[in-house]
Amino acid sequence: MHSDAAAVNFQLNSHLSTLANIHKIYHTLNKLNLTEDVGQDDHQTGSLRSCSSSDCFNKVMPPRKKRRPASGDDLSAKKSRHDSMYRKYDSTRIKTEEEAFSSKRCLEWFYEYAGTDDVVGPEGMEKFCEDIGVEPENVVMLVLAWKLDAQNMGYFTLQEWLKGMTSLQCDTTEKLRNTLDYLRSLLNDSTNFKLIYRYAFDFARQSKYKVINKDQWCNVLEFSRTINLDLSNYDEDGAWPVLLDEFVEWYKDKQMS
Repeated sequence: MHSDAAAVNFQLNSHLSTLANIHKIYHTLNKLNLTEDVGQDDHQTGSLRSCSSSDCFNKVMPPRKKRRPASGDDLSAKKSRHDSMYRKYDSTRIKTEEEAFSSKRCLEWFYEYAGTDDVVGPEGMEKFCEDIGVEPENVVMLVLAWKLDAQNMGYFTLQEWLKGMTSLQCDTTEKLRNTLDYLRSLLNDSTNFKLIYRYAFDFARQSKYKVINKDQWCNVLEFSRTINLDLSNYDEDGAWPVLLDEFVEWYKDKQMS
């Protein structure tokens, strides 16, 4: 009997201890406002409710909300992004404007060399050639004059300048320097070469020494294209002008002497 009584007392004490712990936990949670609502009947019967471990954890540790930037920080970030985008756009716009052809810039460039008569004359032409880095007698100047459709040797009018430079998309000295190789390359095309050669006759006829006509000028081009350097295939009975017959005769006599 004694052992049974002891066992009963042990179980009772264990239950009481468990109840005391539960009671203590309940009051602790109640202070934190984390207990479930208790109905009127539960208060009358003295029954206790406790939340499950997962519920309690969720209530004790509510989910953290993502921090929203303060209004000042948000505005600063937006302003920084806007400034960065504007600087990138502005630099691109400036670069594009510099690369794009400008009639105004081309006109200002013209007046760096033109005189009071709105014409680039001999003095201005000399400075112009110096700036672009070519000699006045360089063949590329003939090609440039052809592109500008200049009517008088050593002169560029305002209209010729604007029309020609617009076609070349050149409005600065640097751009024209970068175009010189292209102008020279035009001579490698047989059609362009023939046009430039014929155009050169109009310049040549401005000289006071008029010893050749346009037909003879064009025949010289054909002669240079078809006749060997040693003139071995030249036909004296061919339909060449007298001027070229005389040239061949002079050349052969010179070679023999």
